[in-house]
Amino acid sequence: MPPVGDLTARARIRDAALRHFADRGAEATTVRAVAKEAGVTPGLICHHFGSKRGLREACDAYVLEYLRDGIWGAANKSTLPDLEFLAAEYRRAPVVPRYLARALIDGSAAAAALFDDLVTLTENNLTKRRPPHGTSHTDPRARATVHVAMLLGVWVFHDHMVRVLDADASALLERVTAALADTASLDFVGADSLGWSRRDIR
Repeated sequence: MPPVGDLTARARIRDAALRHFADRGAEATTVRAVAKEAGVTPGLICHHFGSKRGLREACDAYVLEYLRDGIWGAANKSTLPDLEFLAAEYRRAPVVPRYLARALIDGSAAAAALFDDLVTLTENNLTKRRPPHGTSHTDPRARATVHVAMLLGVWVFHDHMVRVLDADASALLERVTAALADTASLDFVGADSLGWSRRDIR
C-alpha cells in the first residue's frame, strides 16, 4: 500500500475503513469514526460510497482483488497457497488478512466467494499432481477444503495464537509452519491411528 500522504481522499477513507472493519467488525464500525481517522467529513464518505454498506462493499472488493492477484500468481507457478503465501501477504499489507479474517467470521458473502475460489484453485492443483506414495486423491475437493480452512484459520485465530505462543507477528508464522509440518507427519498422528481413521469412515 502507498504511504498515506500519497493517497486520494477516497483511498484514505477506504484504508481507514479497512482498519476499523478489521478491528471492530461491520456492526460496530461507524461512518463518523472512519471519517475522523481518514481526516474527512462523514458527508464525503457518503459522497464517495453512498452509505456504510457501500463502504463495506468497496473494502470487500479491494481485499478480494488484492488477494486474488497473489493467489493467481501462485497458480501460474503451479504452487498451492501455503503459509509462505500467507506470510508474504501479511508483510505486504497486515490489514488485509486481518480484514479477511473478520469478514469470514462475520459471514461476508465476498469472503465466502474468496474461500470458494481458494478451494477450487487448490483442488485443481491437487488433481494435476501425482499423490504421495501410499496415498490417493480419492476426494480432492475435501482435501482442498480442509487445506484452505487450515491456512485461513491462521489468520482467523491470529490474535489468539500470538497470545498463547507469546510471539510477535513476524515470529508467529515461522513457528506455525514448523508446527503444521509436525502435525502432518505420521510421527504425530501415528500410522496405526491414521489407518483406523480411514477405515472407520468408509
